[in-house]
Amino acid sequence: MVLALALPLLAAAVAVPAQAQARPAGVAVAPAHSAPAAATVTEGQIREVARGGVLTYPSVTSCLTVTVRLRGGGLVGAHASLFQVPGELRSDEILPALRKAVAGRPVAAVEVRGAVGAWHPGYFTRAIEAYGEGEAVPQPQGRDFEGLAKAVALQLKQPRGAVTVEDVPDGDQIVR
Repeated sequence: MVLALALPLLAAAVAVPAQAQARPAGVAVAPAHSAPAAATVTEGQIREVARGGVLTYPSVTSCLTVTVRLRGGGLVGAHASLFQVPGELRSDEILPALRKAVAGRPVAAVEVRGAVGAWHPGYFTRAIEAYGEGEAVPQPQGRDFEGLAKAVALQLKQPRGAVTVEDVPDGDQIVR
């Protein structure tokens, strides 16, 4: 009788640690069913909001924001910074982390907004900080809308047609 009562408790105790998963810095994404209604996404971070929710990207000056609109509603957003903010994700880490946060859920659209002219598409695959002394860091050659769209689509494993890119003035971005 005691063994019959103890087994469910033992199974629950063993299952709890298996559910805990470490996330990289900057990634704080709750499952879609418990996502908040509003979130602020600062440089090098990823956040999610529920259907009808609002993402705020503060002080977008030299950054790009990448917002994934989920088919079931909700948004998952990333704030990509040209230079890494200590403790947060670098530009070459942000899209793989965003793809992981989306976790295979169906995507309706991907919106890239921000300082398009400050970004070279290669910054999503090799961050500026990854270049050593004497190595040439690629420089943007004007506003490369198509190059950025292709880089984001490739990293997020989405069709190119699902990705739009928009150059927006400096300031806060609010996405509903």
